[in-house]
Amino acid sequence: MKRAGYSFVELVVVLGVAAILVAFALPDMLGMLRRHQLNAAVRDLHGAIDQTRAQAIAPGSRVLLVPLGADGSDWSTGWVIFVDSNRDRRPGPSEEVLSSHGPLPEGIKVAFTFTGNKQPYYIAYNGAGRSCSDTSSMAARWGTLSLFQEEHIRRIKISMLGRTRTCDPLRDASCEGADLGD
Repeated sequence: MKRAGYSFVELVVVLGVAAILVAFALPDMLGMLRRHQLNAAVRDLHGAIDQTRAQAIAPGSRVLLVPLGADGSDWSTGWVIFVDSNRDRRPGPSEEVLSSHGPLPEGIKVAFTFTGNKQPYYIAYNGAGRSCSDTSSMAARWGTLSLFQEEHIRRIKISMLGRTRTCDPLRDASCEGADLGD
């Protein structure tokens, strides 16, 4: 009686071919995973900016989005949206926190360049939905958040009117912004 199956040699050959295919595909899969992480981080931060604007329009008050880092300069540590009633650009115990986000995946860096670019960094919107200064709802404030992961860059641009857009400098010549180290 003849048994159906594979010989040991056939099994070793198939496993060898599979190992070679995986070795060629793995770098592409890791690159795809990194691009997905960067795109997810951009969507999260862009969504937080849009939420900050919407939260400012709803009650007609000034709402801030700030990085969670201790010195208020590192967006990769996460961020918080809050109503800054004492105007110190940091969420305090008596202030209403509307939303927060934890740290970005390892390897993603963020650069910030805005008008009035002193620390702590912040993005503020007034009740009309315009990007503004933390001290004056009438003073327009605009700029760019740049997210980096290895050679990949995405930018979130905020206009003088508070509108946002996301761009890729490799595909859009008008997608200028801060570089790491600026």
